[in-house]
Amino acid sequence: MPKKKTNKAAAKRFRLTKSGKVKYGRCGSRHLMSSKTRKRKRSLRAGGVLDDVENKRIARLLAS
Repeated sequence: MPKKKTNKAAAKRFRLTKSGKVKYGRCGSRHLMSSKTRKRKRSLRAGGVLDDVENKRIARLLAS
């Protein structure tokens, strides 16, 4: 049976925690920051954790 390959596009966007949850960084914080409020920029700093529905699908892409 061939080896499983990691999906590189997913590997650049998501990371697995030790408990198996999938973490991601928020989008929208690369450029045009001057037009965004302080509150919005502050909330963009915090990463997110995927829901269980998405978790299984993304974890399969990250399985190496």
